[in-house]
Amino acid sequence: MPSSYSRIAAVSGANKGIGLAIVRQLAIQWSKSSFNSGSDSLLIYLGSRDNSRGQAALDELLQDKQLKDAKALSSDGGLAHIKLAELDISNSKSIDNFVDFVKKEHGQIDFFIGNAGIAMQGFNLGVVQETLATNYYGTLEATEKILPLIKEGGRFVNVSSMAGKLGKYSPSIRDRFLSSSSVQDVTKLMQEFQSAVKQGNEKEQGWPSAAYAVSKSGVTAFTRAIAMEEQKKGRGVLVNSMCPGYVQTEMTRGGGAKTPDEGAQTAVLLAIWDIKGQSGLFWQHEKPIEWNA
Repeated sequence: MPSSYSRIAAVSGANKGIGLAIVRQLAIQWSKSSFNSGSDSLLIYLGSRDNSRGQAALDELLQDKQLKDAKALSSDGGLAHIKLAELDISNSKSIDNFVDFVKKEHGQIDFFIGNAGIAMQGFNLGVVQETLATNYYGTLEATEKILPLIKEGGRFVNVSSMAGKLGKYSPSIRDRFLSSSSVQDVTKLMQEFQSAVKQGNEKEQGWPSAAYAVSKSGVTAFTRAIAMEEQKKGRGVLVNSMCPGYVQTEMTRGGGAKTPDEGAQTAVLLAIWDIKGQSGLFWQHEKPIEWNA
């Protein structure tokens, strides 16, 4: 079914924090974006695993002062539209339903930003299993199922973290992350980490005792591997991962040096601005950085 909108975007984990700010900034920046010929409309799906929280977030955005002042939304004469979409990356059926919905409503999508993730307190096997299930395996499944829907020349962005930089690992594990050229290579590392935690000797095997950090190392690594596979297809789809920085959200429990809107900037850059064809990189502060330190 052809879409009545010029471009379609979606953001997962968008009912609060950085995800909500990404939706807001996509709407605000769209009118001057590299992808906008001047009057192109953009439909942004605010992805939320909980419909009631998603609806509350959507209602908040429709009355948002920044959006009102920018006249970004169609209700104020702008080019951006925001709608709610149910998407829980920890649930295979939810991912499938979202994919089916996009196919039925639009056929394809232009930009996807995978922002959903969790950060749990403490460290034990249960924390590791739950963290990897969402942050690694859920993000991976969403990427593999949604990426084929991206139009030629579109963008796919996964939100990772500087916590996933490789300085905390033994040299051999760090080298394996850096040399991983397939999703299977990265998944094997995640499996070995979980096994080491189960045995209670992850530090002796060269891993940090940090579930969130390892999950985000995995996201950065598999995103790069998938980007290399995507480049071979010649569709011009750019696939990157990024760190929003230390942002004031529930996840940082009141910490953070950046506002959510500041944290959203790199993700928005990677989705709708000219990044000179760069793909398979890890970004922070609106530029690609090394993640092996």
